[in-house]
Amino acid sequence: MNTTQKRVAAIHDLSGFGKCSLSIILPVLSSMGNEVCCLPTAVLSSHTGGLPGVVKKDMTEEMPGFLRQWKALKIPFDGIYTGFLGNATQIEIVQEFIKTFRGAGTLVMVDPAMADHGSLYATYTAEMAEGTKKLCRQADIIVPNMTEAAMLLDEDYREGPYTRTWVEETLHRLTALGPRVVVLTGVWFAPELLGAAAYDRVTGETSYALSRHVPGSYPGTGDLFASVLLGALLNGHKLRDALQLAADFTACSIRRTYEAGTNPRWGVCFEPELPRLMRQLGF
Repeated sequence: MNTTQKRVAAIHDLSGFGKCSLSIILPVLSSMGNEVCCLPTAVLSSHTGGLPGVVKKDMTEEMPGFLRQWKALKIPFDGIYTGFLGNATQIEIVQEFIKTFRGAGTLVMVDPAMADHGSLYATYTAEMAEGTKKLCRQADIIVPNMTEAAMLLDEDYREGPYTRTWVEETLHRLTALGPRVVVLTGVWFAPELLGAAAYDRVTGETSYALSRHVPGSYPGTGDLFASVLLGALLNGHKLRDALQLAADFTACSIRRTYEAGTNPRWGVCFEPELPRLMRQLGF
């Protein structure tokens, strides 16, 4: 366990109901021993994944003020983690944030959260997709799903099952965009197993972490996976171990939700799994 507390800037939206983004990232990274500084891109009454009547406050105009104050305070960050962004201006602000706050040891993780199931999100434009590519070039690690990987590479989306050769070629092509590490989610070779693959272009190591597939669709699990991954890396874990920890924690949270029979749109039951995660980290 790394005993030095790390500070992370988390640049995401905040939903009052429906566990995703900051409502997952803050408790997970905090429970893993990190200080989390939130820069909200939007504040919503709930997430937008199938819940009606959402009330939203866009925070684009306020975001530069966060940057100015934090710069004036000379706050150092060990990690910068960014996910779904609401418009092209926000992407530019995040690029400036990374340039301003990246230190020699800062780990920058970008989740290019712009697409799924073969299509861009309804709120994403072609301009934003291009901006997301530029943002990924500034990252040390990116965490795309299969649709986002295809869009980053300007390729057609491919349905699974996949082969290890294809997955590893995709990982190599994605690291050529700039990041040292790529973690590709939505990897499966047979219907009963689902997980992720990672490649570090400096060490040349490829890692896999697969868990038994649980039926259904669960919003926020990408944020959950990426948060545990980042927290483990900041705690000094090797990439392959961080990948397995993130995959196992996400799978256990999904399985708990499925067995409880709760509405998956409300978010996964990850909170009861946090004590076990803390024990695994030695807390």
